[in-house]
Amino acid sequence: MSFEISGKLIEKYDTQVISDRFKKREFVIEKKDSTPNGFEFVETIKFQLTQEKCEGLDPFAIGEDITVQFNIKGKRWEKNGQVSYFNNLDAWKVEKQGSVVSSAPKTTSAPQTPPAEFDQSDDLPF
Repeated sequence: MSFEISGKLIEKYDTQVISDRFKKREFVIEKKDSTPNGFEFVETIKFQLTQEKCEGLDPFAIGEDITVQFNIKGKRWEKNGQVSYFNNLDAWKVEKQGSVVSSAPKTTSAPQTPPAEFDQSDDLPF
């Protein structure tokens, strides 16, 4: 399933190399909304880009309004009998807000997962 959201880029972090076969880059947008009675609320939402998509954030500056297309990924993790669940918002396209988008129909892309060789034996759940 694919989602889209627009907001202001407020943080962008350096690319993290997790292994020789997997890297990610995180960023945060600020989304402002108002209720009908005028109350304004602000959400700060963290996304991640993976692999070759990490460089897709380079052209954007802090404070710029962007649109993010993303997938939601969830993972179950168990250690010492304790079960936890983690979610990631995996961005697959970032563009300047209001830029012209192709009239081609949107397709849902399959979620990206690390290669099978990715070592998951450490204590990190992601």
